[in-house]
Amino acid sequence: MTGAFAGLPGADLVERGVSDLDAGRRSVEALLVSRATTRLRACGVVVPEPIPDADRKLYVLLAKTEGDGAHSAYNALTRRLVSFMHAAEHHAP
Repeated sequence: MTGAFAGLPGADLVERGVSDLDAGRRSVEALLVSRATTRLRACGVVVPEPIPDADRKLYVLLAKTEGDGAHSAYNALTRRLVSFMHAAEHHAP
């Protein structure tokens, strides 16, 4: 996210998610961005076609990688994404 959103909290997650979606990868970041496609697009982020049912798929992936910590990881990622969107909505390019 080298443009207008660089430096915003969570921009690294969104940038990786958009890049992974564009490359067809189903990463944690791609699933996270897919969950918020509508709001991200409203903020001016160009988001490729999202992964269907991303919310559930994200949690399943986190359960595999984080085990008992999946819920905490899911919530932490969600907070970072929301921070990005909030900042992007109030950011003057």
